[in-house]
Amino acid sequence: MVGDGLSAGAAARRLGVAVTTLRTWHQRYGLGPSHHEPGHHRRYTVEDMVRLQVMQRLTAQGVAPAEAAAWAQRAPLETASPSASTASVASSATFASGDGQTIVLGPRANPAARGLAQAAMRLDGPSMRYIIEGAVTGRGVIPAWQHVIMPVLIGIGERYEATERFVEVEHLLSRTVTEVLAAVPRPPRDREPRVLLAAADEEQHTLPLEALTAALAEAGVPTRLLGARVPPRALLDAVERTVPDVVVLWSQLPSTGRVEQLERLMGVPRTPLMIVAAGPGWTSVPPTVSTFGDLATAVRAITAATSG
Repeated sequence: MVGDGLSAGAAARRLGVAVTTLRTWHQRYGLGPSHHEPGHHRRYTVEDMVRLQVMQRLTAQGVAPAEAAAWAQRAPLETASPSASTASVASSATFASGDGQTIVLGPRANPAARGLAQAAMRLDGPSMRYIIEGAVTGRGVIPAWQHVIMPVLIGIGERYEATERFVEVEHLLSRTVTEVLAAVPRPPRDREPRVLLAAADEEQHTLPLEALTAALAEAGVPTRLLGARVPPRALLDAVERTVPDVVVLWSQLPSTGRVEQLERLMGVPRTPLMIVAAGPGWTSVPPTVSTFGDLATAVRAITAATSG
């Protein structure tokens, strides 16, 4: 390094972007290096790096580059994020990758969901993780799940139904969501879990259970998550050995939502205080079995059931 500041290559490595990206931001938006010594290339100062970090964060959240650059130019003196109205990318709810592949989101999709949709279609794992982590740590698990993650998962599902493509997009996004949710701090290990969560027999979808586990952890409620495809006998064994107050059984598809699994849970020697049939796969449930329409309601009810 000559004098103060970073070279373009060093700044790019620090930010995790390509040097060509920095050149584009410099040429189009004026976000270039400001420190200059005669006979040497210009270098990025601390203030320049702050501007670039703001630019990077906002574009990852779906803010248009020109608008993000305008905010970044003010960064050293005015670091607040743009308001919801100024951060709006466009009135359209369709977001495309560079090759025309699209995910359609709802009309109220926020900038973070838009950015996540774009990153997902690019198979850009680092950007997806950055956006999801920011949503979880900044908003909490439940708002991140409801307003950032779920709209994109639904949009990808609709694209698959229409095209039978983009399974790889869903897999990478789901994996990234799993990693971020698993990193949510858990309650102290000396607290005995009184909630058992499992996917129904042959049910492979567990992401909603992972979201519930993380949201309960955020509320201070420890859990045991058994995962996918839990055979009825194994589930009953786990219930009899751990004697939980709450059992949540998830079914995504009608083929896995067989009511006899719930009926067997109701027949264990010490019946849980609450048995929850979670997910859209259950076509009928016994009257004493609970159902919840959303993550927030489930967290409130389970927290109340385990607070005694």
